[in-house]
Amino acid sequence: MRPEMNSSALVELLLWFEGAGIEVWLEGGWGVDALLETQTRAHKDVDIILRVSDVPALRELLSSRAFSEQPGGTPSNFVLAHPSGLEVDVHAVTFAPNGDGIYRMANGADWAFPAEGFGGRGAVNGRAVRCLSPDIQVLCHAHGYVPVEKDLHDMELLQQRFGVELPPQLKRGQA
Repeated sequence: MRPEMNSSALVELLLWFEGAGIEVWLEGGWGVDALLETQTRAHKDVDIILRVSDVPALRELLSSRAFSEQPGGTPSNFVLAHPSGLEVDVHAVTFAPNGDGIYRMANGADWAFPAEGFGGRGAVNGRAVRCLSPDIQVLCHAHGYVPVEKDLHDMELLQQRFGVELPPQLKRGQA
């Protein structure tokens, strides 16, 4: 059976981060579910955005709880995995003066998470959380990789709930 990052496990992680003074924003599947304020599907991991300056504290915190860094990452994007199989997919940014989150991609180029995206708010198990806004979730899903069925499902839910416009590659049957 595949391990699941359920809402209780996620809230526990978020409490650890909060206790260590690490501010994170949820993105990806849990970011979508937080915006919808309900878990809509199973998740193996959680995708987080945090400041580059908080990466050492995050590594130390999760290492002390048996998470280890997986091979193949970069300084700004890496996965920390627990022996149970749960994973934290880390995306580290440096905030520009205008509030954009500048993310260094594996190819060395910079990509900017627009500042307005960091204003997203949602809930997990009734607990308020920071997450990327619906529009920026769509933007992130439309660039950098080929969406799979779960991504199309997530984007469809954002469109239904928030009325966000989906580009063709994020619509079923049009990719």
